[in-house]
Amino acid sequence: MTSENHTTVKVDTSMVMSPTGSATQGSPVSPSTSKPMPELPDELVQAGWSKCWSKRENRPYWFNRFTNQSLWEMPVLGQHDVISDPLGLNAAPAEGTGDAGVGNGQRKRRLSEETAQGGPNSFKRSKVGIPVTPTTPIVPISPITPGAKPWNSTTGTEDKPGQHSMPAPAPYRPSLYRSCGRIYWDLDVQTNAVIRERPPANHLPPHPEMELQRAHLTTKLRQHYHELCYQREGIEPPRESFNRWLLERKVLDKGPDPLLPSECDPIISPSMFREVMNDIPIRLSRIKYKEEARKLLFKYAEAAKKMIDSRNATPDSRKVVKWNAEDTMNWLRRDHSASKEDYMERLEHLRKQCGPHVAAVAKDSVEGICTKIYHISAEYVRRIHQAHKTLLKDCNVSDPEAADVQDRLVYCYPIRLALPSPAQPRVELHFENDIACLRYKGEMVKVNRSYFTKLELLYRYSSIDDPRFEKFLSRVWCLIKRYLVMFGAGVNEGTGLQGALPVPVFEALNKQFGVTFECFASPLNSYFKQFCSAFPDTDGFFGSRGPFLNFSPASGSFEANPPFSEELMDAMVTHFEKLLEKSSEPLSFIIFVPEWRDPLTPALHRMETSAFRRHQMSVPAFEHEYRSGSQHICKKEEMYYKAVHGTVVIFLQNAAGFAKWEPTPERIQELLAAYQVYSSSSC
Repeated sequence: MTSENHTTVKVDTSMVMSPTGSATQGSPVSPSTSKPMPELPDELVQAGWSKCWSKRENRPYWFNRFTNQSLWEMPVLGQHDVISDPLGLNAAPAEGTGDAGVGNGQRKRRLSEETAQGGPNSFKRSKVGIPVTPTTPIVPISPITPGAKPWNSTTGTEDKPGQHSMPAPAPYRPSLYRSCGRIYWDLDVQTNAVIRERPPANHLPPHPEMELQRAHLTTKLRQHYHELCYQREGIEPPRESFNRWLLERKVLDKGPDPLLPSECDPIISPSMFREVMNDIPIRLSRIKYKEEARKLLFKYAEAAKKMIDSRNATPDSRKVVKWNAEDTMNWLRRDHSASKEDYMERLEHLRKQCGPHVAAVAKDSVEGICTKIYHISAEYVRRIHQAHKTLLKDCNVSDPEAADVQDRLVYCYPIRLALPSPAQPRVELHFENDIACLRYKGEMVKVNRSYFTKLELLYRYSSIDDPRFEKFLSRVWCLIKRYLVMFGAGVNEGTGLQGALPVPVFEALNKQFGVTFECFASPLNSYFKQFCSAFPDTDGFFGSRGPFLNFSPASGSFEANPPFSEELMDAMVTHFEKLLEKSSEPLSFIIFVPEWRDPLTPALHRMETSAFRRHQMSVPAFEHEYRSGSQHICKKEEMYYKAVHGTVVIFLQNAAGFAKWEPTPERIQELLAAYQVYSSSSC
């Protein structure tokens, strides 16, 4: 239809959209008609359809101003959903009619026919009301219904709900986007996770103004940490130690802020203390060559001697460190024929002799760093919370009445906020090639267009207070800004903490073990549309069930790939065992953790000795990959990276879960094979 000689009005696809769906350059308009046309049904008009006249063919056609789709035949009512299926790929042809032809009579080729069928990363479009498959037998809560679908524990089915009307078409419409044949999620998979119905959460609703303030204060806190490490210990902060501090603190924190800690016991973070102490007196890097080993040994001896001379050390400590440091320097001056192994062996000996004495004199200073960072964070939380309360008061947002929650089991549904959202400010949207750019007060966040489309679908499934997408852009801006702030602005910073499993592994988990839920994910990197994530206030509108440590399923099959924080992984194991002990319904957790054995991490040791461990396997280092934590913005060739450590896969299941999803040799073989069936360079 692109070559038709008919009257049309071209619309710039990169126009800037406001949160209310209006465009700064005018709303999209449909082609004008040169002849009077009979009116269409109201439902088709609301969906964006209008009847136009083709001058070249001298006959009418139908045009959709939301999707730019053109048809020779009148669209069938209810056949095509313009939001969840903008290209009409999932729409069945009307009975008795063939495919719509293009201008020359040739059958129009659909994108689904151009895509390889059944591939491990096959292109999938989310559909509403899809039939339930044998491997995903449970239907989740309706995204447009505030209530929860009851679950019958004896039959494993939900009570039949009443019919609910669909919301009116949203004024904000996604741009037409044609993807390559591969995407990195499957939003068609329905949940089998069952929980006890819970009241709405008391988190303050997100707002771009508050997210800006939080971002500014978090950046200042990072700067304070950098300055304290340099001024007190003469070192750069350990790479990503601040990020791991945030993760570790939120395991304990009972404060009101979703990101910054303010109510933790103990105040001194074991994670931050351990990582800073490991870099004292100098950071030990990986050594490849002999000369590097020699220089590192000399620097360590010199730094240890300097530190013990400048600190309040005991005479014995001072004597031991100085003697060993001077002996090492003399050895380096005498022996120039030593090998790399000789230098590394001498370095290890020096660390054993001097390390305890150096740590003793640095202990109070490092504890002071941890304490000061925590107290600054608590002060920032107080400021943010007070400003947020003032903003809600100015917007006349008051505390709602207590929700009536029934004591019953339901299929898991996205977390809801008790407080209604205030009016949202204007957030501008434009596209630069395949990048969606959202700007608020000069602060821009970016996301790949395909992931922006994913967020639109998740929002449609999960948001119940904004059927017309009037708050969609501001909530997307807050979501992306939050994760940018959490993981820092450095090159590749934080990407490892958000790494995800390859798509074929998720497909194998779903097919072989009925997995439908991710315990640690985000709206940006999730594979399923049901998942737990760090931030219930921003992520709940996009399908999050809240933080996993606050999520208590009674039944279901789950995948857990936690951020690599030792304290978080240890708390995860504690939570798993409590859930497995408590539930008599089928419950299964398949956990992917790094194979850290030198020293052995407490979480890995506890899982390997757990009474609920049904199977364990290892995937060697450099023989498998993860999806990048920055997959929502990175280039296609940067989507996967090699794992530099082995990965341990452990199955924790109760008796009913083992009977239903037993890790048989055949299933395990399919899971291992899934690591080999994809190519990170293909699209």
